[in-house]
Amino acid sequence: MTIKILAFSGSSRRGSLNQQLLEVAAAGARAVGADVTMLRLADLQLPLYDGDLEVADGLPPGALRLQRLLASHHALLIATPEHNGGPTALLKNALDWASRPAAQARPGSGAFAHLSAAMVSASPGLLAGIRSQVSLQIVLNKLGVAIVPASFALPAAHQAFDERGALKDAGADKAVRAVGSALVLAAGRDAPANS
Repeated sequence: MTIKILAFSGSSRRGSLNQQLLEVAAAGARAVGADVTMLRLADLQLPLYDGDLEVADGLPPGALRLQRLLASHHALLIATPEHNGGPTALLKNALDWASRPAAQARPGSGAFAHLSAAMVSASPGLLAGIRSQVSLQIVLNKLGVAIVPASFALPAAHQAFDERGALKDAGADKAVRAVGSALVLAAGRDAPANS
C-alpha cells in the first residue's frame, strides 16, 4: 500500500521559509515511498469561518475540496509559521472549515479521525515557531489526529537556505527529511488494511 501524505503550510506567501522547509520534509516522505500531495491553503479561497454563513450557504467549495483531500490521504505534513505564539489564521481557519459536518466526511467519523500528522516550522527567531507547533498540536488532538513525535523547528531560517531553496546545513536537512519519513512509517502502521 502506498501511503498518501497531504502537505501544506500555514503561510500564504509563495516561497515562504515554512514552504521551503515543507518541501524538504516532503522529500523525506517521498524517499521512503510516499505519494505526497502539495496543497496551497490560500488556493482554497476560504472565507473566515462564520456559523451563520454555514447555515445560509453550506460549506464553501474550498472546504468541501479540503474534506475530500483529507478523506483520500493517510497523513498530514504541516509547516506551521508562528503568529503571536500560535498558528496562522489561514491554517486555523482551514482546519475549522474542514472539521464541519458534511456528506463527504467518512461515515461515523470526522474528516480528521483517520489521520496522522507531523509538523515542522521555520522562523527568523530563536524559538523557531515551536510555540505554534504546541498550539497546533492541541487543535489537532481535539480533531482526533494522531501526532507523530518527530518534528523540527528551524531557527534563523532567513539564513538557512541557499539560492536554490536547499538547507545549507546537512544535519538540519537530514533531520527535516527524517520528519517526513517518520510520518510515512507511522501512517503505515495506523492505516486501515483496506485503505
